[in-house]
Amino acid sequence: MRKGKLTIFFGYCAGVGKTFSMLNTAQQKSVEGVDVVIGYIENHDRPDTQNLTYGLEKIPTKEVIYKGHHFFEFDLDQALERHPQLILVDELAHTNAPTSRHKKRYSDIEELLRAGIDVYTTVNVQHIESLHDVVESITKVKVNERIPDYIFNDADDVKLIDVDINDLIDRLKQGKIYNKIQARRALENFFIKDNLIALREIAMRKCADRINLYAKDENKQFLKENILVCLGTSPTNQKVIRTASKMAQAFHGEFTALYVDSKELDYKALEQLKKNISLAKELQANIVSTYGDDIAYQISQYVKTAGVSKLVLGRSYQKKSILYKPTIVDKLTKLSPNLDIYIIPDNNSSRQNFNKYQYKSSFRFSTRDTCISMVTLLVITLLAYLAQIMGFGMTTILLLYVLSSCIIGSLTLLPIYSFVIPFINVCLINYLFINPKYSLEMISSEYVVVLIVMIVVSVIINGLNFKLKKEKNSASLRAYSMEVLLETSQKLQQAKTYNDVMKETCIQLNKWLKRIIIFYPVNRKMLDKPYIYNSNADFDNVNIFLTEKEKTVAKWVYVNNKNAGPTTSTLQEANALYLSIRRNNKIYGVIGIDMISNPTLSQYEKNLIKTILNEVSLAMDSLEK
Repeated sequence: MRKGKLTIFFGYCAGVGKTFSMLNTAQQKSVEGVDVVIGYIENHDRPDTQNLTYGLEKIPTKEVIYKGHHFFEFDLDQALERHPQLILVDELAHTNAPTSRHKKRYSDIEELLRAGIDVYTTVNVQHIESLHDVVESITKVKVNERIPDYIFNDADDVKLIDVDINDLIDRLKQGKIYNKIQARRALENFFIKDNLIALREIAMRKCADRINLYAKDENKQFLKENILVCLGTSPTNQKVIRTASKMAQAFHGEFTALYVDSKELDYKALEQLKKNISLAKELQANIVSTYGDDIAYQISQYVKTAGVSKLVLGRSYQKKSILYKPTIVDKLTKLSPNLDIYIIPDNNSSRQNFNKYQYKSSFRFSTRDTCISMVTLLVITLLAYLAQIMGFGMTTILLLYVLSSCIIGSLTLLPIYSFVIPFINVCLINYLFINPKYSLEMISSEYVVVLIVMIVVSVIINGLNFKLKKEKNSASLRAYSMEVLLETSQKLQQAKTYNDVMKETCIQLNKWLKRIIIFYPVNRKMLDKPYIYNSNADFDNVNIFLTEKEKTVAKWVYVNNKNAGPTTSTLQEANALYLSIRRNNKIYGVIGIDMISNPTLSQYEKNLIKTILNEVSLAMDSLEK
């Protein structure tokens, strides 16, 4: 099927005439015999705009009721059923009402284009994702409705609707854009002349950048740049991601976002990380994750492996210290001397944000670790009493408590115990075994020195022990990943038929993810009856994955070659995450992954699924040959 063409009417501000120009052009197309339909228009009670809709067929809006509120949205299903040659859908950056098929209107338009329908739409410069920080710094207004840059850059035609700034202000004062009360408020805030001048310049530059993006001389060879941005848990990381995306566009290079999983995150930090990863995906970054305690080393290793030419980092907060501590930039410069490193300054980076996201998860206690610590200290204290009765000296007691620090550091999961226990040990020794007993007073300065040395030794041992545990976990995770891929590859190579590959795919995904797996095979270019695999006897209600609603989601994934379900922006109310098994734009099946038992997927699990499905598509492709 021919893909539809997207035309964007682009302006620097509300009221420049985007919708008017779109309707005027559509009327001309209608006169030429093109089948034109209005899908959704925001006329803002402007008579001139309303008059241009006469004579054009309109698709009624769809009423959505959510928590007692009524929303009137563009009816995507009616538009697909009507299937005109050209459809007009205003407000490209609009956020759809909850329970809609897509979270954003630009996703509706993408589906129209895949169905072979040409689309006219409108958007302002402040809604472009990569320009968000620039526009916010100028207007002091945070725009929440934004579109990914690729929607704008990949449009077949962008028509810049420009009007003189003085004329725009006159139109505003005459009430042609907003009513008088809104107009007065706008003139005092967003519609300041300096703001409009800057926005107009940014809009013109964006259009020029888009032209330069595709104005390549076919005979000229370009050195492909590989731009890498590092993902983090800070809200300010989004500015770094946008800057790296603009850099990748300017250099016509590949764009990769790397996350180094080096520690356990609390809920807020994890949610912020998900938002940052989602933004990177919207800006068409290839998401990669790696594991290790030494972040700089992990980044440098990926840089060498992937051939990264430029690295973009945010300026992170660092505590003031008497001793010099090398920053991550210092380490990277030493590890990768030929790498170009760009540091993005951020005035919002502060000690408060640093503490909130870097250390909050480190100062947590758990019932399990507390019980382990108390039992260990009780046993060691009894042994110390026994040693004292048997005539052993203070050296033996000190060594026993050093041993307790090591045991607790090995058995506990949270780092706080490794550093608190040595101080508790010192208090116990002083209170129970040093004269005067049952008092924290010490009559000999020698004991003070001994106990201080004991604390230092215990903290160093526990620190090394904790670091060793993290490296062991990282190594185990990498080994586990290799085991998964190796076993999956071997099993798929042994499969002789399509059904064998299908069943083995379900078995392997179920084994590694511990979730119910649904597989929709493709038969004669249509989805066939689903095959469901469930090794969990405790979960019997598999029928919730076989409803007509779930089958509709799977069919949508097959038709549109896009993922849908929870963790995506499409059909989020589904009970499973549906992904297409594809290779070279050919779909071999649709896989469904249970999201009822656990509504989240870690980045590691997402990468694992992606890799396994790639192996499955290779196996199915080889069967056809």
